[in-house]
Amino acid sequence: MGNTFKTAFLLTALTLLLMAVGRVLGGPNGMLLALGIAVVTNFVAYFFSDKIALRTYRAQPVTREQLPRVYNVVERMTQKIGLPMPKIYVIPTDSPNAFATGRNPKHASVAVTQGILGLLNDEELEGVLAHELGHVGNRDILISSVAATIAGAITWLRYGAYFGGMGDRDDRRGGAMGGLLMLILAPIAAMMIQMAVSRSREYAADETGAHFTGNPYALASALAKLDAYSRRVPMMGTPSTAHLFIIQPLLGMNFGNLFSTHPPIAKRIERLTGRPAEFMR
Repeated sequence: MGNTFKTAFLLTALTLLLMAVGRVLGGPNGMLLALGIAVVTNFVAYFFSDKIALRTYRAQPVTREQLPRVYNVVERMTQKIGLPMPKIYVIPTDSPNAFATGRNPKHASVAVTQGILGLLNDEELEGVLAHELGHVGNRDILISSVAATIAGAITWLRYGAYFGGMGDRDDRRGGAMGGLLMLILAPIAAMMIQMAVSRSREYAADETGAHFTGNPYALASALAKLDAYSRRVPMMGTPSTAHLFIIQPLLGMNFGNLFSTHPPIAKRIERLTGRPAEFMR
C-alpha cells in the first residue's frame, strides 16, 4: 500500500507541476495543454518506464543459453521465494553495476553489466542478484521506475520553460519568469524525488537479499568490490535514473552526500555484517 500511495502521489505531483508551468507560460490554454501532456506522461511513466530505463543504458535481453550463470541463480531464488522469473538483460559496459525495474513482479526485469560478471565470484553475484530480487519482492521497482521517468520529465520541463521565455516580446517577461523558476526548482525537485525513494529502499533490499541467500557477507563483499572498481571504471549515468542501480553511477558532477541517491557503501556494509567496512578489505 505504501508504494502504491507513493506512486499515485508522484504522478499527481507531476500533473500539478506540469499544469503550473503551463499556466505560467501560456495562461489557461497553456494549463489545459499541460494537463493533456501530463495524462500522456503519466501513462508512459506507469506502463513504459522500465523499457525507457533499459533503453537508456542500451540493455540487451539475453537467453538462458547466453547467460546460464545468472539464469541459474535467479531461477533458483525466485522458485525459493515464490516470485515469477524476471527477464534478464545485459548492459554493454565494463563498469560493474546492476538494477531491477518493472511495474510489478510479473513484469520485472533484472539488468547486469558485463563488468559485474567478470568482477564478482559466484557467491557475490548471487548476493547482488538477491538484492535486486529484494527490490522486486518489496515492490520497489514501480516506484523507482516511475520516479526515473518523472525526474526525466522535470528535466525536460526545465528546458521547455527556458525556451518558452524566448517567444514574442509581450510574452517574454512571463515566459522568462517561468523559465527562471524552473531552472532553479526543477533540479531540486528531480533530486528530491530520487532521494525520497532511494536511500531507505537500498537498506531494505540489502536486508532482504541477505535473507534470501542467508549470506550477508557475500553481498557486503560484492558492495566493497563494486565501490572500489566502479571508481576505476566509472559508469556514466543520468541523474534521473541513478537511483535504480545497486551503487550510484558517476553523474559527471559531485555534490557530495547532499545529492547522493544512495546510502554510503560503508554504512550498508556495516548494517549487513555488524562490523566496520574496513574489515571487508
